[in-house]
Amino acid sequence: MLKIEHIGIAVKDLEASNALFAQLLGKPHYKIEEVASENVNTSFFQTGESKIELLQATAPESPIAKFIARKGEGVHHIAFEVADIHSEMKRLQAEGFRLLNEEPKRGADNKLICFLHPKSANGVLVELCQSIPEE
Repeated sequence: MLKIEHIGIAVKDLEASNALFAQLLGKPHYKIEEVASENVNTSFFQTGESKIELLQATAPESPIAKFIARKGEGVHHIAFEVADIHSEMKRLQAEGFRLLNEEPKRGADNKLICFLHPKSANGVLVELCQSIPEE
């Protein structure tokens, strides 16, 4: 069974969005992190067992900048926590899902991540994520 790890929300202004979501959720974000490989700054809010991840582009070629240019701010992706990302990627590929990356890559919040193409998931960008054990 897959657990919703987080919902990613594309935003134009991380500082303003942090204030808005702090009001909405009644508590501040617990972490801001840059993911240079994706040209994005992220901010995380814990809500129950899941999280909200706010994503702000740091460059015009960022997937988040392109998303906002096409669709505006809003829900960008839904992420599911998996125990073994490699086996889950193989399973989903065998089921006909299209992977956006052949191998997992390092993402925010100490995770290995892989995305499924929205065209293979009813228009939803799906992220698989597995926690990287702390050394």
